[in-house]
Amino acid sequence: MRVDDEVRLRHMIDAAQAAIRFIEGRSRSDLESDQLLLFGIVRAIEVVGEAASKLSEATRARAPNIPWPAIVSMRNRLIHGYFDDADVVWKTATKELPALLSELRTLANK
Repeated sequence: MRVDDEVRLRHMIDAAQAAIRFIEGRSRSDLESDQLLLFGIVRAIEVVGEAASKLSEATRARAPNIPWPAIVSMRNRLIHGYFDDADVVWKTATKELPALLSELRTLANK
């Protein structure tokens, strides 16, 4: 694996871990009352998507079960400020990032 892909995978893993830490002990309703929490999770998801968008096709091909286009699309949606749907942000942080994190760790260790 290319060195820059290793770095990008590390960024994805670190950002996913951060988002998961941010929501520990929190509930969906906290996104309505805690703008800092919402922005922190959004930023972490953006980092995941940005790093994914820069991975080589060869590295992406090593993990075909990861929905690379969806990850990048989420980044694009969020980076342009369209995170008015906190339900999507919450679902991403609570359901999708933990599953993705497992896949990313596997890919990073190949």
